[in-house]
Amino acid sequence: MRVRSLLITMLGIAVAAASVYASREFLAVEQATASAEKPTPALVSVVVAGQDISFGSTIEAHKLTTIQWPAEAVPAGVYTEFAPLLPRDGEEPRRARRPFVKGELLLPAKLSDFGEKVTIGQTLRPGNRAMAISVNATTSVGGFVTPGDFVDVVLTSRDKRGLKATTILQKIRVVGVDQQSDELTERAQVARTVTVEVTPRQGQKLALAQRAGTLSLTLRNIGEVDEGEQELDVIRLSDIIQDDAPVVTLPEPKQTVKVRRGSAIEEVELDGAAEELQGDGS
Repeated sequence: MRVRSLLITMLGIAVAAASVYASREFLAVEQATASAEKPTPALVSVVVAGQDISFGSTIEAHKLTTIQWPAEAVPAGVYTEFAPLLPRDGEEPRRARRPFVKGELLLPAKLSDFGEKVTIGQTLRPGNRAMAISVNATTSVGGFVTPGDFVDVVLTSRDKRGLKATTILQKIRVVGVDQQSDELTERAQVARTVTVEVTPRQGQKLALAQRAGTLSLTLRNIGEVDEGEQELDVIRLSDIIQDDAPVVTLPEPKQTVKVRRGSAIEEVELDGAAEELQGDGS
C-alpha cells in the first residue's frame, strides 16, 4: 500500500514538472514570434542642448549634442546636424531667444538668425509690453522673485479714511530683475527694479499706481497660474487694528439751583428744589 502511494506521488510530481517546462517553452516561442513580427523603429540623430543655455547666449558647438529619436516622431524643423546652427567664417553666431535645458530639442522659433540681436521684447506675447517697477528687499519678496515667476501687484496708498491696500494686478509674468533676464537662474538677489509683462491698459494702471503709493509684489505658486483671478476686497488699516479699550461711561452732570432760606442761600439739586418749591407753594 505504501509503495502504491509513493508511486502515485512521484507520478504527480513528474506531471507537474512537465507542465512547467512546457509552459516555459511555449512563452519563449511566443516572445520570439512577437519580436520577429514587430520590427525595430527607425531612428534618426537630432540636435539637442548638451547643457543649459540661457536666454541670449550664443549657440556654439560645445553646447550641443545629438541623441537618437524615432524617425516617425521627429518634430517639424528639428536639426539633424550642427552645420545649420554654427556660423561660417566671419559670420556672427546665432543666439537663444528662449532658455534651453539640457537635452531639449533646438527649434528655429527659439533661435535668432546669425548676428541678430536678442532682446527681452522678443520674449513678450503679441500686443504686450514690458514695464519696470521700483522695488526693494521688502516689496520684492526679499529678492526671491526671479525671471519667469508670476506675481500679483499690491498698491498701498492713503485716502481720507486712512491707509489701504489694493491688489491692482494678478498673475503678471516677471521678465527681468534689474539687468537679469535668464529664466534658468536660481540665484536670488535683492533688486531695485523688476520688469514685468503687461497689456497696454495694465501698463497705464502701473504708471498711475507708482505715483499714488507703494507697490509690493506677492509671489504666486506656479501651479495657480492657469486659475482664474480672485475677487479681492480693499483692506484698510482700520480692518486689521481693533480698538478693544473698555468704554467708560461718565455720570451725567447734576443740575442745581440756589434756594434762599431766610437770610441763608443753599444750593440744591434741581429735582429736590422743585419738590421744596411745591411744598412751599402748598
